[in-house]
Amino acid sequence: MSTLIDVMIPPAATSPDDLAGPARRLREETAAARVSFTWLGTKKALTPSQRDRAAEAFAAEGGFLSAGKRLLDVKHPAFRAVTAVRGRIRSYWRESSLPFPEPGVRLIRRDRVDEFARRIADFRLELDDAVAELDRRYDALRGAAAERLGSLYDPADYPPTLVGLFAVTCDFPSVAPPDYLLRLSPALYERERVRMESRFAEAVTLAERAFTEEFARLVERLVERLEGVGDDGRPKVFRDSVVDNLTTFFDRFRELNVQGDAQLDELVERARQAVRGIAAHDLREASDLRERVARQLVQVQAALDHLMIDRPRRRILRQAAASEGS
Repeated sequence: MSTLIDVMIPPAATSPDDLAGPARRLREETAAARVSFTWLGTKKALTPSQRDRAAEAFAAEGGFLSAGKRLLDVKHPAFRAVTAVRGRIRSYWRESSLPFPEPGVRLIRRDRVDEFARRIADFRLELDDAVAELDRRYDALRGAAAERLGSLYDPADYPPTLVGLFAVTCDFPSVAPPDYLLRLSPALYERERVRMESRFAEAVTLAERAFTEEFARLVERLVERLEGVGDDGRPKVFRDSVVDNLTTFFDRFRELNVQGDAQLDELVERARQAVRGIAAHDLREASDLRERVARQLVQVQAALDHLMIDRPRRRILRQAAASEGS
């Protein structure tokens, strides 16, 4: 399929005000959220004597080896069920929040805080149920570990129960300077206020980058399926998820968009219009529709490539402009 590319790139913004507005909205409209896990470790390092015995098989010195043992079979269905809950929690947290330049902290919309807390509470119950089922299989898992580990098996490595050893919690840490600091030291309070404002400006940049990279991957994947040809010379078949994932992205972008990059906003809208009301079935059945959507998305893809290449230069210009204004 041959495609003509006509890419219109809006001029890059360089004013620090471009970040100030989105950063201010982010401070006003979001809250910091932190999700933490308590998780039983399933590996343990060998003791020096055990390591020495293992080294003998290789005629090596124990001090130059790093060796450990797996206490439980993490591929057991009951253990995988527990791990799957953690995966769903992490996915939900990422998909409903924006990155923030503090370890373990992300930003969620303030009008979604109650919903977020309820979802985490639901996940907590789901995790407790999965752990309870795992605990019911615990004796069998320990027995299997004893057989597999042989002389390395040590009953002292195993707690009496797994209940309480897997958990998830969430809290909402403050990302603003404390009020008491204003009373104690107005100058220090002001420095902290400026520092936190810069954190939100960084968060805008992180959000732009995350959305741009995800969007680029989704568009590339869809274009590759639309334009690709299999070994039989026929168009590649793609699953509904290739289109559905892009539609899901549009919904999340609309809800969490910080409006810090007009170019990205325009490209997302162009892609949304290109696939609006179109299902994967339509693209599989209608070759003319397939070609039209491919042409439009190739243009979006090319513009995204320019955007990602140009972004480091824009960031440098913004920092320089901010320095001149300070």
